[in-house]
Amino acid sequence: MSPLPRRRLGTTDLDVSALSLGSWHTYDRMDFADAVTMIRTAVDAGVNLFDVGVYSVPPMPPVFTDVIWNSIMRASGIPRDEYLVSAKLWLEGFGENGFRPQLENAFLRGGFDVADLVILGDIRTEGVVLEDFVEDLGALTKAGLIRAWGVNNWSATNIRRLREIAAERGLPGPVIAQLKYSIGRRSIPDGEPFGALFADGFAMQASDVLEGGILAGSTGQSREIGRDPGGVREAMREQVAGIAEVAEQLGTSPARLAVAFTLTHPANVTTLFGATKLTQLEDNLAAAELVERVGAEELRALVEPFWVDRGIVDPEGP
Repeated sequence: MSPLPRRRLGTTDLDVSALSLGSWHTYDRMDFADAVTMIRTAVDAGVNLFDVGVYSVPPMPPVFTDVIWNSIMRASGIPRDEYLVSAKLWLEGFGENGFRPQLENAFLRGGFDVADLVILGDIRTEGVVLEDFVEDLGALTKAGLIRAWGVNNWSATNIRRLREIAAERGLPGPVIAQLKYSIGRRSIPDGEPFGALFADGFAMQASDVLEGGILAGSTGQSREIGRDPGGVREAMREQVAGIAEVAEQLGTSPARLAVAFTLTHPANVTTLFGATKLTQLEDNLAAAELVERVGAEELRALVEPFWVDRGIVDPEGP
């Protein structure tokens, strides 16, 4: 298998692998030795970006997947300078000391002292002050604690405003949006509002690409999965058989086809997925070769009938 390609993240000095590994509901469901083997395999294949969030805040039950990831990386023996870490920061935790307490807690739990990338969580409340976020992240960048930042599922309008504020104040602005993007969910990343941002050099990280395993053929829900914008998840379940037929025609798996589709978007610098088995990882890693074999245009045409959120979800974003 050829090493994964890498792409430059906007105007930063970060080169990120076409595929990146997430931590949500993954490592806490694995045998520890198996997880170490999986991580070593991923890095050997060229994966260099790990998304590591602190997914437990009071009064939620404690979650330790990021702490387990810390132990996995130490056991793997992979030097810190051979991989990048993307951390999550939640707007609900932004207080009088900004994001710094959250970030330091992520460092403590994850065992790293610099976040190569931080992603701001969804806007869930009214009255957020975008200027405060830009100023605070600028200070964290200046302090050498973060290298770049982006957002998770924000609207194109709010992202554009963040970039304007940053430019006005001479501060680093957001360079990437983590967006739901899959065979079934395409309206936002493929729409005109984000198209204008992408044309201006803004980047995307595709996430929720398997819809919690549904697009890989696992139609029963065995774990918590993300929000369902537009209420289209049931419609996606109804498309699983058709997606499997297309995958069979191509001599591949539904999961590999789903991951490969996301790699065809020109603004997508990296596709984020979670894996709890080595076989899942290896299947997904082969997605880049599937794109090369079939071609991006042909792949997009083959899965066009399964785009279920078209005309339902506003391309502007939440």
